[in-house]
Amino acid sequence: MFRNPVFIAWVVSIAAATGLASTDVRAWGPDGHRIVAEVAQRRMSEPARMEALRLLALDGETSLADVSNWADAIRDQPSHAALAGLTRPMHYMRFADASCRFEPTTTCVDGACIVGGIERYTAILADHSRSDADRAEALRFVVHFIGDVHQPLHAGYRRDRGGFSHAVKIGERETSMHGIWDYDIVGSRGIDWRDYATELVARAAGPEAVAGTPAEWAQESCRVTRDGDIYPPTERIDADYMTRMRPIVERRMLDAAQRLTRVLDAALAPRARSG
Repeated sequence: MFRNPVFIAWVVSIAAATGLASTDVRAWGPDGHRIVAEVAQRRMSEPARMEALRLLALDGETSLADVSNWADAIRDQPSHAALAGLTRPMHYMRFADASCRFEPTTTCVDGACIVGGIERYTAILADHSRSDADRAEALRFVVHFIGDVHQPLHAGYRRDRGGFSHAVKIGERETSMHGIWDYDIVGSRGIDWRDYATELVARAAGPEAVAGTPAEWAQESCRVTRDGDIYPPTERIDADYMTRMRPIVERRMLDAAQRLTRVLDAALAPRARSG
């Protein structure tokens, strides 16, 4: 999956990018986002799931997985250029240092970070006085941003542009730490994303992740980059690294899915719609 020409071309474009704000930040890769969305949808309450599907049907979509990568896809759509520009800073955040302390006035100025994005669009989704179109758009962003905040390199503290400027190699293929965490660890299982989601749904029958707040989820990701031994001592990434990191990736995807379920249940289910 992660060796296809499209991915290689994407990595080349990342290597050429300069500055985090101009970087194409796409957390977990498409399959990781689909997995998070699918696990969440299977575990949602029935009223919330039906409301989500009603909103998605406005644009002919049939599942959360269908729209889980929409927030990334709009960057390539001229008709959504303004919205893509507005929300670009909401895909990530950077902590000031290894303390991973969240300070809204410095790490999320005017809500222009992933924490602010989750809070902004969750509020719109939960506001039943808003139009269906507004709430459907908000649903797409909430699904994506909650996935993003659980990808550790989207909320770290190192000055390596979220791992994009930290070069590594798998065999003879050159990529970045961000690419490894977006694509390679998930892809190393070698199974279809739907089967991966089914595995995680089975694990979700156990204790749920502590709900927390978006800021706390971001702090968790930051601490993973600090304490999780995810930066290898050399530029070489081998099969042993994939094996060691996979439980962390799977735990973060499962936490994202369970928290997304909670958020959507609260935002979508409380009020029955009339008519």
